[in-house]
Amino acid sequence: MDLTVVTKNHEATCWGCGLRLLLSSYTPVYKCGWCGAITKPNTHKHESKCFRWRHLRDRCFVCILIIFMLFVICGGVLAVYPVIFSISYFYGIFHSTIALILSVSTLSTFSLAAFCCAGTPPNMTWGSYPVVGKGSLENYTFCHYCSKPKSHRTHHCNSCGMCILDMDHHCPFIGNCVGAANHQYFIAFLISAVISTTYVAIMSLYAGFHIWPPLTYRSLGRLNGSGADSGIIAMKEIIIAFMSSAVHLSLRGIVLVYLFVSSVSVEIGLSVLLWQQLCFVYEGKTYLSHLSSQGDDAAEDRDCRNLLRFFGCPYSASRYFTSFSTSMKRHKK
Repeated sequence: MDLTVVTKNHEATCWGCGLRLLLSSYTPVYKCGWCGAITKPNTHKHESKCFRWRHLRDRCFVCILIIFMLFVICGGVLAVYPVIFSISYFYGIFHSTIALILSVSTLSTFSLAAFCCAGTPPNMTWGSYPVVGKGSLENYTFCHYCSKPKSHRTHHCNSCGMCILDMDHHCPFIGNCVGAANHQYFIAFLISAVISTTYVAIMSLYAGFHIWPPLTYRSLGRLNGSGADSGIIAMKEIIIAFMSSAVHLSLRGIVLVYLFVSSVSVEIGLSVLLWQQLCFVYEGKTYLSHLSSQGDDAAEDRDCRNLLRFFGCPYSASRYFTSFSTSMKRHKK
């Protein structure tokens, strides 16, 4: 008995150019042979009802971060610089100038990263065959939230409610996405914040040593012998004397301790984030593209030229680093 297999063509419509396509078999994802647009299943979902709460959360984080930066600036000026000026008037003027430069750079880069548009994708013509040219929507997909074409470099952010070009991530602390338009400002803010917190920690420690109450040791002078036990006992005595003197700290001393602890804590977190961001830029990726490319065997284009292009360095510098990296690779071989 002979069996005859009957194949049925499936008809579909391309969202990009509006042409009707005949598919040999049903497939949820297909690509148009004319415009190159990729059609995926309609995964449209209504925007989350928590959108307003996320927006309010971002605004609260921004306000908290601004208050913290202003507190560090004002607290440092009121607690540190009277001590510095009492030591030397020249040092006071010098460190006041440094503090002013760091404060302006940190606040300005934060404002640019938080309040500038993260990056709007270009508007593309779509939907009509005579207007849409061949390959003009190559590898574009359709964003059912924004109802417009979306390239592979574009991602929709549910917190911002819009598509972002070269989106890295949504940062609640700046209340904005990090994308093509403000990525440089975001990294500049991280660099400035790391330098500023390091400076605050050093100056708080320096001023704290000058106003710290004198230490009183109980039995440090009666230690006999040498070895690990004597070292441990001496360390315990120093810590006890240090903690006992901390009880007599003035309000300025308490502010200096808080500035030191908070600045070191923030510096550690921002340094890790800055290193991660620079690694992604070095690889020519964003955080989201790094996640989507995990498991791929494609060779990564890691080069210092990615860093130079990102920060807008001139071509001469890029050419110098290219020749330098080439010579290093030859030397390794």
